[in-house]
Amino acid sequence: MSPEPQTGPANRIAAELRAAIADGRYQPGAQLPPVRDLAKQYGVSRNTAAKAINILRTEGAIVTRYGSGAYVRESHPIRTLGPDRYARSKWQETRVRAHGEDDGREKEQQGTQAQEVEIVPAEEDVAVALGVPIASLVVERSRTVFRDGLPTHTMVSYYRPEEVRDTPIMDDRPGMAGRGGSFAILTDLGLAPQDVDEKLKARMPTTDEVDVLRLPPGEPVVELTRWIKTAEGYVVEYAKGVHAASRFEWLYSFPIPD
Repeated sequence: MSPEPQTGPANRIAAELRAAIADGRYQPGAQLPPVRDLAKQYGVSRNTAAKAINILRTEGAIVTRYGSGAYVRESHPIRTLGPDRYARSKWQETRVRAHGEDDGREKEQQGTQAQEVEIVPAEEDVAVALGVPIASLVVERSRTVFRDGLPTHTMVSYYRPEEVRDTPIMDDRPGMAGRGGSFAILTDLGLAPQDVDEKLKARMPTTDEVDVLRLPPGEPVVELTRWIKTAEGYVVEYAKGVHAASRFEWLYSFPIPD
């Protein structure tokens, strides 16, 4: 049995405003009519009109600003993520450049990430992933990634200290680790990445995540958990990321299993 449609006056007003946003009558960033005007237009109380606005705000279609009103949420470029972002050719090419002339890539990376590198006790999931005792010390490399000045996601990677000590992975300056990223560094250490396991889970953000990613009300996040393994199945990096859902899409191609 399908659920009964929401047909109350607040829902009807929200539906009309939603349609007006969808067909472009209200562009991203445009201000919606004030609650008092909506109440007069639809012949309802201000409370009912405010409920309609709240429905759209909860859906994430609009944002409200105290003392200013309701605005259509700004759209942001969507970044497509798929297996090709791990392509060996990409980080090997950068690795080769690192031994040659400066192509400006390092400068391009500066300012795209704000990060910290610390030695911390391993929580249970980190310990299990890296095969170390709980509370033993691990390297935690945490960063917030920006695109066009907007935070898009956070990522925290974990490593065994004895494997990455005195490498660029320990460098907390903005940008990728070294000139070729962590995969190139691990390869130089004899720990070449071969396989990637990823788990994606959609959920609502925590208060801290709303602040860090500057999320509008009602926007979920996608939590990514990643295991980087050598050809022998040895985990050399464990990572956890939180992505603003409206700023990403994931694309995967794979053969159908038997």
